[in-house]
Amino acid sequence: MAAGNRNVIETVMGGVVLAVAGLFLAFAYTSANIGGGSGGYELTARFDSISGLAPGSDVRVAGVKVGTVTGQELDPTTYLAVIRMNIADTIKLPRDTVAVVASESLLGGRYMQLQPGGDEALLKAGDRIEFTQSTPGIEQLLGQVIFSMQNSGKGEAAPAPGAAPAAPGAAAPGGGLFGTQPTSP
Repeated sequence: MAAGNRNVIETVMGGVVLAVAGLFLAFAYTSANIGGGSGGYELTARFDSISGLAPGSDVRVAGVKVGTVTGQELDPTTYLAVIRMNIADTIKLPRDTVAVVASESLLGGRYMQLQPGGDEALLKAGDRIEFTQSTPGIEQLLGQVIFSMQNSGKGEAAPAPGAAPAAPGAAAPGGGLFGTQPTSP
């Protein structure tokens, strides 16, 4: 086989490989919805902590993807994390929807879980979800377990049966470990 023919075949094969790679990248870009908005409307939410949540993360209702996290920033006056998310036009959420930063698994990534409420008024484009909840990371939970084990060994008495429970918010700032609290503007 002549050297000239071999160069032509190699060039054509290289072009085919590049074309397939380009198609693969285009497919990955569109199916990952990285661009943020093929329609839909934007909502925002404010959180104390969004560890592990990043732009491109899923937004889910009842485990079904209904949108994508499109951005995050820090509010310089309140020091709360502001999350922007794009929700599909077909999903109409009540005003009292709760936004939760949830974990896929113990070691997995994070996603935004929306828990619709019962309000008849609906959120519109540009609205803010008022009720948010930051789920603590595994490190925080382990730290609390270790801390409580250390305190139990120091002779602290357990509350008597029938005693009044601790004051709300005593376990952690913001209304308890898993308390749902509206964030301030």
